[in-house]
Amino acid sequence: MTALRPDSGARPGTDAPRPARPRPTGPVAGVWLAALAVTVLGWIAVAARGGDFLTVTNVVTILQNCVALGLVAVGQSVVVLSGSLDLSVAYLISLGTLVAAETMESGSVFVAVVAVLALCAAVGLANGLIVTGLKVNAFIATLGTAFILRGWIEDNYTGPAGKVPASFQHLGYDRIGPVPVSLFLLLAVAAVLWLITRRTRLGHHMYATGGDEHAARLSGVRTRRTVVTAHLLCSLCVGAAALFLAARLGAGAPWAGTEARYDLESIAAVVLGGTALAGGRGGVAGTLGGVLVLAVLDSVFNQLSVDPFFKNVVRGVVIIAAVALYARGRRTPQGRTA
Repeated sequence: MTALRPDSGARPGTDAPRPARPRPTGPVAGVWLAALAVTVLGWIAVAARGGDFLTVTNVVTILQNCVALGLVAVGQSVVVLSGSLDLSVAYLISLGTLVAAETMESGSVFVAVVAVLALCAAVGLANGLIVTGLKVNAFIATLGTAFILRGWIEDNYTGPAGKVPASFQHLGYDRIGPVPVSLFLLLAVAAVLWLITRRTRLGHHMYATGGDEHAARLSGVRTRRTVVTAHLLCSLCVGAAALFLAARLGAGAPWAGTEARYDLESIAAVVLGGTALAGGRGGVAGTLGGVLVLAVLDSVFNQLSVDPFFKNVVRGVVIIAAVALYARGRRTPQGRTA
C-alpha cells in the first residue's frame, strides 16, 4: 500500500486510486465567489445607508485586517489538514509581540525576529510532541499550552511593553498604491505553505495522516513526524503574525492575540475555506478566501454600526451554512460522504 496523494481521489484501504475530477464549483471556488458576493452585497448595503464602501481607505483597511488573521489561518490550516488543532495561537501571538518589542528596544530588529521565531518554533514543537508523544488530544494539549502562556503573560505584564523602532513599523503601515506591503508577507507565506502541502512529500503525508492516520502509518508514513512538523509550521506562521502586529502597534501588547480571538477566528477561516476539521481535505487557497470573507463582513458591520451581538450571530450563521453546504456537496448518491 502506498501513501495517498492529496489529489488522488483514493479511499483509504484501496490500492487503485480514483482519478480526481476537477470541480469548478468546489469549496475553493465557492469561498472566493462567496467573498465576491459578500463584497457586492456589502457595497449595496452601505450605499443604501448613504456610505461609500469601496473607498481606497476602506480597501486598505480590509487588506490590512486580512494579514494577521491570514498568517495565523494558513498555519492553522496545515495543522487541521494533518488531523490536529492549535488553540494556543492567540496567547502565542500576544507573547510574540511582547518579546519582539522588548528585544527591539534593547537590541536589534534582526535579533528580535530570530527570538520571536525561535520562541514560536519551540512552542509549536512542544505542542506536536505532546500530541504525538504523550497521546494527548490536540484540543486539550494546545488548550493547556494556551493556559501556560496566559499565566506567564499575566504574571509578568500588566500592559504594553517595549518599543518598536520606526524602521520596523514600515511593515505595518507602508503600502504600494492601495496594496499594503504586509500583504506581500501574507502571500509569500501562503505560497510557501501551498507548495509544501500540494507539491512535496511532506504535504502528501499531511493529507494522508489527516485522512486516515492508521492507513497512512501502514503505508509507511511517519505520522508522528508529520504532525509535529505541521505544528511547527503553524507556530512559525503565528510568529510572523506577531511581528506584523508589533509593527502595527509600535509596542508589545498582552491582549494583541486574545482581543481579536485569533484562535477561534483562524479556525473559522479554515472551515469557511472548505478544510475539514477531521483533516485530510482542504487547503491554503480556500483558507485565504475564508479570511477575506471574514474581513469584508467585519468592514460592512463596522460601517453599518451593527450591534456586536448581532455581528457574531451573522458570522455564526455564515460558518454553519458553509459547513452544511460543503458536507452536502460531498455526499454520494448512496448517502455517504466521499
